[in-house]
Amino acid sequence: MKKFIICAICAICGLTTANAQKFGHVNSQEVIQAMPEFTKARADIEALTKQYEADLKSMQDELQKKAEAYDKEQATLPANIKQRRETELQEMYQKIQQSYQDNQQALAKEQNEKMQVIQGKVLEAIKAVGQAGNYVYIMDNASGIPYISTTLSTDVTAEVKAKLGLK
Repeated sequence: MKKFIICAICAICGLTTANAQKFGHVNSQEVIQAMPEFTKARADIEALTKQYEADLKSMQDELQKKAEAYDKEQATLPANIKQRRETELQEMYQKIQQSYQDNQQALAKEQNEKMQVIQGKVLEAIKAVGQAGNYVYIMDNASGIPYISTTLSTDVTAEVKAKLGLK
């Protein structure tokens, strides 16, 4: 009989504890977009993109000028000079293509590095809110979770923003 009472008490305590568990959800994209670091990172990437585009444009303009000059005088050039200029034009074209690829890789790397720092700050803020609020889980709406019950889960987006000093 004592064992039955003890088991019943444990079961009731277990149910009470299960009902007391807190679940939260956050929209990390909303938080990230509100961060000044994100705005600065986006501006930095845009500035870098414009710089790369300007460099490529100047290279393309130079190639076009040389190609036009070659077209005008190719009929009067000796075969060896003609061959040298064609090779030079081809090398310039390849250099432009390589520069474009290098620029795209550099932009992607820069963007990834900046976003990792920002996402790390958001993750730390989410963890702090979770620990302070005794949440069992805080799920991210932006991660593609198909359904989160907003009645059984607390939206902690505002708390995460506050933890990061955002409005």
